[in-house]
Amino acid sequence: MYFKPLLLPLLAQVALSFIVMISMYRSRVTEIKSKNIPSQKINTRSKSKEHLTDSAPAADNYSNLFELPVLFYTAILLTLILMVQDSILVTLAWAFVVTRYLHSFIHVTYNLVMHRFSVFLFSSFVLLAYWIRLGWIIIQS
Repeated sequence: MYFKPLLLPLLAQVALSFIVMISMYRSRVTEIKSKNIPSQKINTRSKSKEHLTDSAPAADNYSNLFELPVLFYTAILLTLILMVQDSILVTLAWAFVVTRYLHSFIHVTYNLVMHRFSVFLFSSFVLLAYWIRLGWIIIQS
């Protein structure tokens, strides 16, 4: 079996995107049914935001998963292509993924902004550390 230690955090991050997507769809369908919202009332993103307020945290979090994590995906793929992974990069990758799960949990559940922001900030620094480490390895080789 083909295995790279960095593929597991990559797959875990992808799984998070699907988990949040399913959560968003469930909450949106429930909200549409409970509020009896006709589909044409939510045919654009701005109209959806206006009418689907209960499911907004899940939708916002789903969008977030295509912002900062894009840099994570790029870093992991670059690391794999260059075949330069080490234990520090693997640890940082897992730290990023764990913090993104925590961020999503906070965002989709109780949504306290300062808790969410603290975790987001920490995950950003972890990702920055990953890129610095990767850059250092590339410069050294």
